[in-house]
Amino acid sequence: MNALDMVRDLVRHMEWADAVVWRAVLASETARADEKVRGWLHHIHRTQSAFFSLWTGGEFERMEASDAEELHRRGRARHAEIGALLATLTEERLDLPLPMPWAQRFTEPFGITAAQPTTGETFLQIALHSTYHRGQVNARLRALGLEPPLTDYIAWVWLGRPSPEWPEG
Repeated sequence: MNALDMVRDLVRHMEWADAVVWRAVLASETARADEKVRGWLHHIHRTQSAFFSLWTGGEFERMEASDAEELHRRGRARHAEIGALLATLTEERLDLPLPMPWAQRFTEPFGITAAQPTTGETFLQIALHSTYHRGQVNARLRALGLEPPLTDYIAWVWLGRPSPEWPEG
């Protein structure tokens, strides 16, 4: 599998896993109302939006949402836009540097200048970052007495790499 195929695979898994988590959250009034769950889901989609703006050169949209249903709709819409972008991605573009305007804010406390990642590395970052926070959501679902969904990459592979099944709404 080449780098482009791997990036596409990881980003497709990211959308599938986000949809699986959203189905679990929206199926439970307790989860929908939980501020920690909504906060992590908001962070996932806000970060995906920030990277989308880097990839497209567009203006960063602050993805604010008043409730879980609105956040779900906006996150799902952003995934559709990321999917369309993914279809146009080339191996050559993966190797291009991609300046991140906020990077220095994170590296300054360490007394270092941020190295410039490639476009491919930013796609890996968003897939890995989303996985990390979905894990927090799943841990919170368990703490709320709910059964968290299986979102592992290998489970997605075992299932035949299914398309995301977003909940209605």
